[in-house]
Amino acid sequence: MANNRLMNIDFSLVLVILVALSGLIWLLDAILLKPGRAARANEVRGGAGSRAVEAAGEEIRELAREPVVVEYARAFFPVLALVLVLRSFLFEPFQIPTGSMIPTLEIGDFILVNKYAYGLRLPVIGTKIADVDEPQRGEVMVFIPPHENQYYIKRVIGVPGDTVRYEDGELYINREPVLREPSGEITINSAFGPIPGTSWTETIGGVEHTIQTKNQFRRNPARTLWVVPPDSYFMMGDNRDESSDSRVWGVVPGENIVGKAVAVWMHKDPGWNLPTFSSTRWIR
Repeated sequence: MANNRLMNIDFSLVLVILVALSGLIWLLDAILLKPGRAARANEVRGGAGSRAVEAAGEEIRELAREPVVVEYARAFFPVLALVLVLRSFLFEPFQIPTGSMIPTLEIGDFILVNKYAYGLRLPVIGTKIADVDEPQRGEVMVFIPPHENQYYIKRVIGVPGDTVRYEDGELYINREPVLREPSGEITINSAFGPIPGTSWTETIGGVEHTIQTKNQFRRNPARTLWVVPPDSYFMMGDNRDESSDSRVWGVVPGENIVGKAVAVWMHKDPGWNLPTFSSTRWIR
């Protein structure tokens, strides 16, 4: 089954380190080193006669010049700090590497995640510092699952207090069947090769989207009924029979939320293929 892990380089941690390092270098230079350079330059300037000042100019400029590492730190610190703020509190890009959210998200899609939709969180540690809204049924969410320190993306199926049942390919929320209508016969690329499947138009929480299921007989999991505990969410992939999700590893704690997936802004097929912007779209 596909997990739909997202590309898992922790850019927030890298950015925090770079911002802290460049800021520290710039600060230490301003407090400890720059005054000494200025003092030595003034000594040369004061010791030179009026006619020799021009001749000593190159030496004075050399004494007052910032080290290269300080120059780069001063130049990059504000840029890196701005990028960190944007990625941590506004929007962050991710790439889709697997197919558990097909057909909503294809392998190679680059998505944009709204980081403030579900509350402002500190970078790296993820502590919520301000409430904004809570995840709603039908939304596509990026999170860290309870069993693995990786970024995942799935659809919110159950919110706190919900009873979720999935049996014989049918989804029920609070004992009510989720509305879905067949929209066509398709071929699903599974781990065992292409197999026949069906595309469905499904509506959850007022969000209409497309899912796909296999036509062949499916064995029910050992567990078919879940009650979502407080501050937790039940997640499922739109590629229903090719997704490892809350049916396998349980609910997602609220503290593991990363953000709401809102748009596909670029697509790149695997391998030596050029990216394209023809698939740009809102995620629903």
